[in-house]
Amino acid sequence: MNSEKTMKQLQQDVDTYIGQFEEGYFQPMEMMARMTEELGELSREVMHQYGPKKKKSSEAANSMEEEMGDVLFVLICMANSMDIDLAKAHDRVMEKFSSRDKDRWTRKDEVK
Repeated sequence: MNSEKTMKQLQQDVDTYIGQFEEGYFQPMEMMARMTEELGELSREVMHQYGPKKKKSSEAANSMEEEMGDVLFVLICMANSMDIDLAKAHDRVMEKFSSRDKDRWTRKDEVK
């Protein structure tokens, strides 16, 4: 698999996968519930690795990479079902952060 895909390619990959099934994309509220579930699983992995609550020996060995992949998949499904171009959404949010938060944090080139 190509790890240097564009967001457009990722969205197309997911659409091709989902398009082979009669059911298609879930409804937005169903996807929001799935997103919440996947974020919970990612949160649990972060807690196990960086927090005080360590994994039980009986728990599956999921990784943060796997859980982030699940979150990304559901996010792409949601965007595709709503005809949202995630690359454009990313560009908008980067512009917002670049203008609104341009002086919020100390830039590395300003540290002496």
